[in-house]
Amino acid sequence: MTLSRLFSRAVHINRAGSRSAFTSSKPDTANPNWLRVGLAFGTSALLWGLLFKQHSTDVHEYKVRNGLQ
Repeated sequence: MTLSRLFSRAVHINRAGSRSAFTSSKPDTANPNWLRVGLAFGTSALLWGLLFKQHSTDVHEYKVRNGLQ
């Protein structure tokens, strides 16, 4: 058996044994997964809250160090 035939068989077997992630079922947009939606928005709100808190702390520290307060 030649080398090219050996590789072509390996590729053929490999393709048959795997499935593509792009051929799975499409997400149902009419019925969203509310747990994932809630986690996404909750995480976003938490990160924005931490960002504003850190900014306020940094501004306060800046004012104290430079004698503006």
